[in-house]
Amino acid sequence: KLAAELEAGDFSTVEMDALNQVACGATMLDINAGVVYNSNPNPNETEPPLMTKMIELVQGLVDIPLCIDSSVAAALEAGLQACEGRPLLNSVTGEEEKLELILPLAKKYNVPVVAISNDDTGISEDPEVRFAVAKKIVERAADFGIPAYDIVVDPLVMPIGAMAGAGQQVFTLVRRLREELGVNTTCGASNISFGLPHRHGINAAFLPMAIASGMTSAIMNPLRPVEMEAIKAANLLMNHDPHGAEWIKFGRVLDAVEEGTAFPEASKAANAGGAGRGGRRRRRG
Repeated sequence: KLAAELEAGDFSTVEMDALNQVACGATMLDINAGVVYNSNPNPNETEPPLMTKMIELVQGLVDIPLCIDSSVAAALEAGLQACEGRPLLNSVTGEEEKLELILPLAKKYNVPVVAISNDDTGISEDPEVRFAVAKKIVERAADFGIPAYDIVVDPLVMPIGAMAGAGQQVFTLVRRLREELGVNTTCGASNISFGLPHRHGINAAFLPMAIASGMTSAIMNPLRPVEMEAIKAANLLMNHDPHGAEWIKFGRVLDAVEEGTAFPEASKAANAGGAGRGGRRRRRG
């Protein structure tokens, strides 16, 4: 459905999702133009102009950083050219071809980059291997003059339904990545609960534990109150919200939700217009 809308030039879903996600607490939006058009299935031709249009639309609506997400190098560069401020580039892996293609882009545009801990051999279940891949990427990035703090490592969360130690494994990895490599971290948070019932409860337990381990971001759906409540509480307990202002504001949202208001609408009311633009970001010099 979304692909058909975008092919027809209808960006209403993109607009609605951007506004709702920011209202509900997203601090960065991932922009992915990886849809297949019926009229042209070649992503090398369709993704770059679509990425440009989506970024121009979204940054005209909200005033938070964007993450440019594509496996097509031309789409990444199109996004970098269109984006104001300093976006996050998603992503590089330990594969040689990717290292030589993506790291120069990150350096050219002076942007941070997501580093996914797999290489030419694929995704390893061994956390030592995934750490070694992350270290390799950090070292290669340094060769291009990219500092460790501009690397956002995804250590790859495995489903706990298939691997009983997946949670403990990723918490240990995150601590090592922060302490030994000095990088920022992220993950696909919902991967931990893949294949299990009542996934949001698992995700809501996983996220605070990841935050306590040093995880600095997560790719997730901010429209789920139970998961956002867990994050807000964890930030308060970890002193990331030292005066409790965010928790108190979120409490008003939860009160409204309990009274029957939809979460996005309750969030917008609490923000009192905070989901809109507060001034345009400056372009990179």
